[in-house]
Amino acid sequence: MDQLLFILTYIAVIASSISGALEARKHQMDIVGATTIAFVNAFGGGTVRDLLLGRTPVFWVLDPWLTVTTFIVAVISFYRLNRISNRLLVTADAIGLGLFSILGATFTLQLQLSPIVAILMGVVTGIFGGVLRDVMSNRIPSVFGQSTELYATCSFVGTTLFITLNTLNINSLLASLLGALTIFSMRLLALRLKMTLPAP
Repeated sequence: MDQLLFILTYIAVIASSISGALEARKHQMDIVGATTIAFVNAFGGGTVRDLLLGRTPVFWVLDPWLTVTTFIVAVISFYRLNRISNRLLVTADAIGLGLFSILGATFTLQLQLSPIVAILMGVVTGIFGGVLRDVMSNRIPSVFGQSTELYATCSFVGTTLFITLNTLNINSLLASLLGALTIFSMRLLALRLKMTLPAP
């Protein structure tokens, strides 16, 4: 299980680094801004989770290669990914949302906390990197906008599925993959069909 978490963490960080760097370029930031936003996007949600759960040092401090990986991916994304950037931005963001949500819930369960807390920490891990990214980009976080396609909802549904399967003693790898795939698929479907939460 530890090896699986290690692999998923790196995939999530790489995807979020790509998303952050491309988002920074959309806002006409330079390479310093792009790498900063990539770090915030990749590490923000997990850092908030670890601080709330009292898991210190936080996850990326314990593994310096996460920082190196984020920097390299951010630079490559900023300078080399252009023609497919819009599609890649959406896909990378959805991958990061799915994997970080499941990782957040998994780490919470390891502390033997309640399923409700695990679901909430999964959502926090999944969305708060993007929240901090948007704040640093000087805009209201898109996840809180009325016109934003389903985002936190996708994390909540997929994480709840993962926790439910885990409670039923389903294989942890299968439960993780189903949960992450649900979040990823819901997010892309929401973008495609312009699905939003009901407005008042």
